[in-house]
Amino acid sequence: MILPSGLWGAETKANDRLTMGFIGMGKQNRGLLSGFMGRKSTEVLAVCDVDTTRRETALRRVEKRYADRGAPTGWKGCEAYNDFRELLERRDIDAVCIATPDHWHAIITIAALDAGKDVYCEKPLTHNIHEAIAVMEAVERNKRVLQTGSMQRSMTGFRTACELVQNGCIGEVSKVSCNFGPPGVPCDLPAESMEPGLDWDFWLGPAPGRPYNSVLSPRGNHDHFPSWRDYREYGGGMVTDWGAHHLDIAQWGLGMDASGPVKAVPPANPEKDTKGAKLVYANGIEVEHGEGIGVHFFGSEGEVEVTRGRIHFKRGDESIAKFLKREDGGSLEGAVAKAEREFLKNAKTKLYKSSDHLRDFLNCVASRKKPITHEGVGGRSAICCHLMNLAYYHGETVQWDPAANTFANGSGKKEWLTREYRGPWAVA
Repeated sequence: MILPSGLWGAETKANDRLTMGFIGMGKQNRGLLSGFMGRKSTEVLAVCDVDTTRRETALRRVEKRYADRGAPTGWKGCEAYNDFRELLERRDIDAVCIATPDHWHAIITIAALDAGKDVYCEKPLTHNIHEAIAVMEAVERNKRVLQTGSMQRSMTGFRTACELVQNGCIGEVSKVSCNFGPPGVPCDLPAESMEPGLDWDFWLGPAPGRPYNSVLSPRGNHDHFPSWRDYREYGGGMVTDWGAHHLDIAQWGLGMDASGPVKAVPPANPEKDTKGAKLVYANGIEVEHGEGIGVHFFGSEGEVEVTRGRIHFKRGDESIAKFLKREDGGSLEGAVAKAEREFLKNAKTKLYKSSDHLRDFLNCVASRKKPITHEGVGGRSAICCHLMNLAYYHGETVQWDPAANTFANGSGKKEWLTREYRGPWAVA
């Protein structure tokens, strides 16, 4: 048991803290590690990475943080692992934070859930549709708490934009445009020599075997997001990278968290086009991979567009609340407050309110309630990304049944739902 969230600001006893392990210690998990270590309710016991430098640096970071600011009472130190399975075997670890490349997400997440751990896993939650379904089933089977790292839902501007849409403030929605980069491409990187210290075979894991290339896994503590995400074997291009953020907000605004599109349509020229694919919902609304600042909802009476740090809400030709650049004057907070004050004061629909994505996870671990981007949210948003990529990859319109999570009306192929796994790794 751990303390209720209202008491987390106080000093906590050793058996009241959430003990955590961190898997994949690149740029993203370095930030998450610092964020979780800054909470008195957590205690970091382990880090894991297949790169020796990243692994040992993460270990030293934990030790230094606790040495400088005081270790949790009873803390017995932090261990570093090359193999995530050794970390998951530890009975004294309650939860894990996973920020590996996408092709590992589902395998490690399901193993952690089956080991009785709660999970914070980065977006996109999975590498393919089959894995999304398997993760959702694993959470239910194990009765654990899972938070997907789609932190835009814990940003006020996105919640306000979606409340404006769901409360009819822009009228009947006709379409949504989401702006992000291209779909994934097959990996064709040349072989490079590699210095010792990286377990390359383990990095590849379930992905096809291939020679090392530093684009995929730059050695050491690089300060950028590596481009493995551009390649289909490990990610899904920007469709599953930034698309996992923006398509997630489209799902939220359309009230489709428990459902999804019924069709994925390729662009006009799928062999060349890297934008233009569409997701179509049962009510006729289209979500297009298009232009704009981020996510743009179009309605019969107005529009709302939103991205990080910017929002624009208008009805007809009148701008009600606008902050797109500093030259506009005001602030994002002021624009959001104006929209809420004038159009959402007595709103019938109020969305889940979170202002801190990590704290929301910790609160829900304590309460055993569903967090803001639980497995159903993260899984179905990932499915949206994967469906869009299938339209690009195969150049065909795909019919989808969001209730059964399967292809419909004879479209699609079973093998498109999954991938070939390199042994011994697989998602059953």
